[in-house]
Amino acid sequence: MYRVWNFVTNYSLLLIGGALSALLWANFHPNSYHDFVEFVLIDDFFIGHAHEVGGHIHRTLTVHYLVNDVLMAFFFAIAAKEVWEAIILKNGALRGKKAATPLFATAGGMLGPITVYLGLAAILGSSTFDAVSRGWAIPTATDIAFSYLVGRIVFGAGHPAVRFLLLLAIADDAAGLIILAIFYPSGNLAPLWLLVSVAASVGVFTLFNWMPRVMDRGKQARPVSSWVRKHLSFWPYLGAGAISWYAFQESGLHPALGLLPIVPAIPHADRAFGIFSEAEQYLSDLLNHTEHLLKHPVEIVLFFFGLCNAGVEFSSIGSPTWLVLAGLLLGKPIGILVFGWIAAYPLRLGLPAGMGTRDLFVTGCVAAIGFTVSLFIASVAFTGGTTLEGINVQDAAKMGALFSFAAAGIAIAAGWLLRIEKQRG
Repeated sequence: MYRVWNFVTNYSLLLIGGALSALLWANFHPNSYHDFVEFVLIDDFFIGHAHEVGGHIHRTLTVHYLVNDVLMAFFFAIAAKEVWEAIILKNGALRGKKAATPLFATAGGMLGPITVYLGLAAILGSSTFDAVSRGWAIPTATDIAFSYLVGRIVFGAGHPAVRFLLLLAIADDAAGLIILAIFYPSGNLAPLWLLVSVAASVGVFTLFNWMPRVMDRGKQARPVSSWVRKHLSFWPYLGAGAISWYAFQESGLHPALGLLPIVPAIPHADRAFGIFSEAEQYLSDLLNHTEHLLKHPVEIVLFFFGLCNAGVEFSSIGSPTWLVLAGLLLGKPIGILVFGWIAAYPLRLGLPAGMGTRDLFVTGCVAAIGFTVSLFIASVAFTGGTTLEGINVQDAAKMGALFSFAAAGIAIAAGWLLRIEKQRG
């Protein structure tokens, strides 16, 4: 595993810096902040926010759209790569009995927050429920990067709960991608466009992955595959990704998910060592090579994602803030504990050696850090004009996602109170 400080600098500081900059900017100069986020780069373009003008669709490319809908596609592609390898590879993390309990815990870690969020919203009254119900998925997210960091602080690098947490977070990401695709379309659905995305994936797989391997059968040097890898590299897949992304935009599904169908088409290794594993950097297959190339650009993208989405005025704190927080800080730990316990004991699926029920509860506390994906879902769940008691619902929900960092302190305190013993890697 990477050392904790290296991990923080590589994966977290730019995102945190963007979010903090946005908070300061939005609270000291809100007008200039919103002018920046909604700044029009190109008007009447083929990509961008859509609105109908004179019977035809008019698209406007803004800074916010460029970051959230175009550039964040690369972030979700990296997440999809980890999910794909965990599922497809023979020793994948989400295959076999070892994944059963984390998958059950993941289900609890999603149903718990949804139940708490919607249940409390219903208690607050029909007007509150109607205003916030669309945001039910916001507290289901687990931020892999920050959860991993806090998990290592609480358990130590060698504790089995850290690997359990990563399995849970990867499964949570997979479920989150499905939720975004199904429940949060970006416009009117036109599913026939998805055939274009499927055709792009099948076409690039056939021409640049399957056919070279067929032509190399019986040839130890694999000349065709080597030539394709050396001279074409990832470019055919990037072209197919652009086609797939555009098809997602036109289909009404969120275009940030547009690269997902291309990920399975890229040649991948026959093994994986797991996200954040140092050994991953030595895998030379095209899928891992592409991820390595994207690493630093995506870090910069995450800075601008934080800058464009975390700019919330503190006056926006309201009921949606506390509902998101309750879903994360209460629903996550309880759901993971209950479902994980049922899987481990009544269903006899077990927990990893060296991990007990108290570790399961603390893992749930760590997983309550929503942040990145919670912010993203909040930005698509509500329109900017939705209000509740004079408070912008989207901004209030985003503040709940930001405040989910409190889960780090709760997890550290829970680890100390329950006397969790750190284990070095």
